[in-house]
Amino acid sequence: MRVELRDIRKYFGAVKANDGISLTLEPGKIYALVGENGAGKSTLMKILSGYQPPTGGEILLDDQPARFHSPADALAKGVGMLYQDPLDMPPFRVIDNYLLGRDSRLVLDYKTARDELAQLAARYGFDIDPNATIDSLSMGQRQQLELVRLLAGGAQVLILDEPTTGISAEQKEVLFESMRTMTREEGKTVILVSHKLEEVQELCIHAYVLRRGKLVGAQSLPCGNEILVEMMFGQMPQRSRRPLFQLGQPVLELRDVAISTYELTVPDINLSVRAGEVFGFAGLEGSGQRLVMQVCAGLMAPSKGQVNVGGQDVTGWGYHRMQAHGMGYVAAGRLEEGLVAGLSLTEHLVLARPEKKFFIDWKGNEAEMTERITTYQIVGRPETTADALSGGNQQRLLFSLLNTPLKLLLLEHPTRGLDVRSADYTWQLLYQRREHGTAILFISADLDEIIAHSDRIAVFSGGRMSRVVEATQTSAEELGHLIGGQA
Repeated sequence: MRVELRDIRKYFGAVKANDGISLTLEPGKIYALVGENGAGKSTLMKILSGYQPPTGGEILLDDQPARFHSPADALAKGVGMLYQDPLDMPPFRVIDNYLLGRDSRLVLDYKTARDELAQLAARYGFDIDPNATIDSLSMGQRQQLELVRLLAGGAQVLILDEPTTGISAEQKEVLFESMRTMTREEGKTVILVSHKLEEVQELCIHAYVLRRGKLVGAQSLPCGNEILVEMMFGQMPQRSRRPLFQLGQPVLELRDVAISTYELTVPDINLSVRAGEVFGFAGLEGSGQRLVMQVCAGLMAPSKGQVNVGGQDVTGWGYHRMQAHGMGYVAAGRLEEGLVAGLSLTEHLVLARPEKKFFIDWKGNEAEMTERITTYQIVGRPETTADALSGGNQQRLLFSLLNTPLKLLLLEHPTRGLDVRSADYTWQLLYQRREHGTAILFISADLDEIIAHSDRIAVFSGGRMSRVVEATQTSAEELGHLIGGQA
């Protein structure tokens, strides 16, 4: 299917998210759509996938004009989108989600659905248990299910928005191979929206670059990353170095902590993180590092052992009590766990305040939110709803809502969905918190990020914390071997 976008415009009041964008996509190829956060990439793809209508312009599929009234309408005409946050129902089973929106009969045909699901999963090398509940799956498995649903729905054009964020290296390779199969063997058109330029260079044959709502260039791939970066930002952004810092006394101490769930048991965690220290967790998704993070946040209790924060035994404390004690937590699921769709940025600020008042100073909160929008470079306004922001701007919003000061800051994939300049700026803001004695504990699927920003790194493999290494004395290759269980 050949896709052509002509003069696409999308205005939100005075904000021009897309301002006259025209581009052409030929079948059987993988294209990249790149640009800094807020450049208009997700908005353009939501228009192409029927999620929202354009203010003006035209979409042509195989030279025929097409107008979509919903994502289901777009999928019926061959265009499907895999969003940054999968659109599924976590309490339901995989097979129920597979049928969702596809079978409207009173009695669902589960047998045929299971056969279809098994065939498609096998074709693309996906590992999907039809009887598992969605909330038991990793992010990579949820993405695989969404892709299978789109393919079963007849998608000929597939849009993948930041698909490798928060998934394991193995799942990423499976995803990449499935994309090659779709284009080379099946003639589908794939659009990759990503900030990870190495992945763009590896997969795509052509890149379209957006900046501030406009198409500023097109580039054949592969090419030097600096060419794409200059097109994205107008210049090469300066990368800052991690500043040196004198660490203080222990802030977080885990003593013989064990965690048990129906999926995994994590035994014998002994760990000490000092004031001002940046401590990274490396491991495949589902290796136990997120469970340790949730115990530190008060979201679950350990089966045994002791958790100390700031010299106080906080074992078994709940999340809100931990917050009052000086803990901050930014979860991976932005709209699932961190933000509330439909609420404005100002309303989020009111909810995030530690003090609760009967009367709310809306003008004062709006003024403070305006300041935080500037500080954290959020492309939005105080009255903008959280779900109207791009994924990268949602991430910035989560950081802007953290209280000050904090004893302990827990982060899952802190630069998820951020471009290179925004990621660098975010880490500079995090480093500033060290001056107040904040200990930072973070998870990332990007081993280079873990090495670049950590003082020490704990490696998780198969449910065990196998080793703690100094970041300056290791490499991504060594971490990869340790994560894989190799000595």
